[in-house]
Amino acid sequence: MNTRQAKGAAAEQLAADYLVRQGLSVIERNFRVKGGEIDLICRDGTSTVFVEVRLRSRGDFGGAAASITATKQGRLILAARHWLLRHGEGPCRFDCVLFDGPDTRNIEWLRNAFSAD
Repeated sequence: MNTRQAKGAAAEQLAADYLVRQGLSVIERNFRVKGGEIDLICRDGTSTVFVEVRLRSRGDFGGAAASITATKQGRLILAARHWLLRHGEGPCRFDCVLFDGPDTRNIEWLRNAFSAD
């Protein structure tokens, strides 16, 4: 694992720990299909939550939130549709957990960050 991958894995673990402290349960990590990947899949009550974790060391290009482009959202939606086909439909949402800058203690959780519509 290279340094970038190690930082990404650490950020995903921090995000998972944070979401668990907020009352969610992590049910799957790094779900991959051809064309898309979801970092964390959680349960929040009866809802399935598809979570994208973004870490940006620098804000040169708008920070972590700006890096979740329409193309990236499309890939997340594609992967979520595959997951739902395998596990059953139900209420769901797309959240993002963002880390901007080198201090990963600054966590921003965006609920309902975007929709599949």
